[in-house]
Amino acid sequence: MNVNRLDWTHIQAFLAVADSGSLSAAARALGLSQPTLGRQVHAAEDVLGVELFHRRSHGLDLTSTGETLLGPAKEMQRAAAKLSLVAEGRAAGLQGVVRITASEVVSHFLLPRMLAKIRSVEPDIELEVFPSDEPKNLLFREADVAIRMYRTEQLDIIARHIGNMKVGMFASRGYVEKRGVPVHLAEFISHDFIGYNRNDAIISGMRELGLNVDKHFFKMRCDQQVVHWELARSGCGIGFSQEKIGLEDSDMVQILPDLPLPSLPVWLTAPEALRTNPRIRRVFDLLADALSDVVDA
Repeated sequence: MNVNRLDWTHIQAFLAVADSGSLSAAARALGLSQPTLGRQVHAAEDVLGVELFHRRSHGLDLTSTGETLLGPAKEMQRAAAKLSLVAEGRAAGLQGVVRITASEVVSHFLLPRMLAKIRSVEPDIELEVFPSDEPKNLLFREADVAIRMYRTEQLDIIARHIGNMKVGMFASRGYVEKRGVPVHLAEFISHDFIGYNRNDAIISGMRELGLNVDKHFFKMRCDQQVVHWELARSGCGIGFSQEKIGLEDSDMVQILPDLPLPSLPVWLTAPEALRTNPRIRRVFDLLADALSDVVDA
């Protein structure tokens, strides 16, 4: 084995195939052709002098040696990511790209006006938005700044708690004209509610209020929260959203506003290695200011 011949692309190929279990899926993830990725995997095996994968009809499985090398390969991946972050942190000036990720609801209803203000004061900063309810890995530069409704457990991450965002129940004016507005919990059972399919957050919250319901209580269900809100706006039933979003919609009526519903913590996060990057630090601080206007301290 000659480690001097080991290329970083070989390690990337090994990790991508190990993660996906197939050359085709790994090639798509890396933006390569399948033959190119196959050659890189063979090159890694040739340089290391070991067989990394068993070739099966259903795909590729790690050999015992491949499983042993997976940990050190991931350590190399983390080290390479940190090297890139530290180098990026040395970049000067306010020009360049900042990648921001947030939930689909925040990205759709709240983030655009915040980014418009940032663009007005920092026109040389390019902003890329990644709406996603799945966490992005900041250390691997899937995003530079993240707005999250939970505190990250990742190491080497700056996390600032901005405040808490109230949650409310809302129904369309058309719905309440037909069905009325429930004024106490006993009336809930007669109303239509929009729930989630896999997420049990609403069920747990209702049980805390003494309403012992299950998934089938919700005759309309959707895990995609922007669609969930549009279902409520269309009169499908009572839905749930951040209170600020609901109160800004003139077509929606808040249901039992004094009911003590759980609030959502709002965290702003970024890789610690980027704290010295002027443009990312600037966007981080501007987002913190903008978010402070939509949360409770």
